[in-house]
Amino acid sequence: CLNACTYCKTKHARGDLASYPIEELVDRAKQSFQEGVCEIWLTSEDTGAYGRDIGTDLPTLLWKLVEAIPEGAMLRLGMTNPPYILEHLEEMAKILNHPRVYAFLHIPVQSASDSVLMDMKREYCVADFKRVVDFLKEKVPGITIATDIICGFPGETDEDFQETMKLVEQYKFPSLFINQFYPRPGTPAAKMRQVPAAVKKQRTKDLSQLFHSYSPYNQKVGERQRVLVTEESFDSKYYVAHNPFYEQVLVPKDPVLMGKMVEVNIYEAGKHFMKGQPVSDARVYAASITRPLAKGEVSGLTEEFRHATKNGTKWKAHPSAEIPVKTPLSPWMALRLPWQQEGSGLKLLSVSLALLAVLVMVYYGGMKTEL
Repeated sequence: CLNACTYCKTKHARGDLASYPIEELVDRAKQSFQEGVCEIWLTSEDTGAYGRDIGTDLPTLLWKLVEAIPEGAMLRLGMTNPPYILEHLEEMAKILNHPRVYAFLHIPVQSASDSVLMDMKREYCVADFKRVVDFLKEKVPGITIATDIICGFPGETDEDFQETMKLVEQYKFPSLFINQFYPRPGTPAAKMRQVPAAVKKQRTKDLSQLFHSYSPYNQKVGERQRVLVTEESFDSKYYVAHNPFYEQVLVPKDPVLMGKMVEVNIYEAGKHFMKGQPVSDARVYAASITRPLAKGEVSGLTEEFRHATKNGTKWKAHPSAEIPVKTPLSPWMALRLPWQQEGSGLKLLSVSLALLAVLVMVYYGGMKTEL
């Protein structure tokens, strides 16, 4: 993240922006699809800021990723703050229209008051946020825009809060994350003049009531939609699928559907979901090019390593040539921890002694300073 929001504690832990090279991300995506994955998420603290530290940008990465996505699989984008999406609006609209990318974007606004945004140090104004949303809604028909709002930020007046209510009323966000402000220790916002707890609670309640007053999916009953089935519902009664706009669609719990892209008829709608019945004459897409990993299997392992551990063998370099030599291992040896492996004990002892020496120096150095 490149921001310095006055309420945020996350950056204290994660630090400044650090972008992975495009090649590594593309290779990881390809490997995931080879392991049977049918949906990948590109996510970070602020996805829109990607590449600014390594001389590239988010659209460049996305076009490379799209090339690696097989038919029947999908990519979902993570959160991006308004400042870092403004300069890429045209390209982002093209990408979000791609058939293998969900037309979904999470753009936090936090408040519809410019004075509050200034105190938050959000580095944009409400007009910037509206420009992003309006542009994407025009260029990407049906797009789902999710957003976040903080109720009761220090200094927020009743007029400020009413501006936020008007924004929600105008756009009727189908996905809205409402947060009651909490002063996190060590942040600048914690030292500001706080809004009374009762006022924060009431504003949170008022905004929640407004959010639940509209139903975003009622008009979609009767539609025929293409959905990707990826998981089980919390109540274990349905499978959860998502349509091209990343709207949640509950489908019958038929194991044949898991990991597949199917067409369904929408017959019911709730506040946060729709229910769909698979169409019998529709084509079913299976994105997986191999059997998905079983529960508990580790992702990201090379085929050689996976094969070796499965067969109770290990690979080591020949001393006179770089030729792998297979030697038998008992099952318990294959599961040994790194410091239990052959030749690793001495290395671990050396590292431990070095750390102990550093701790002793720090300890006695500190005592001398205090004295």
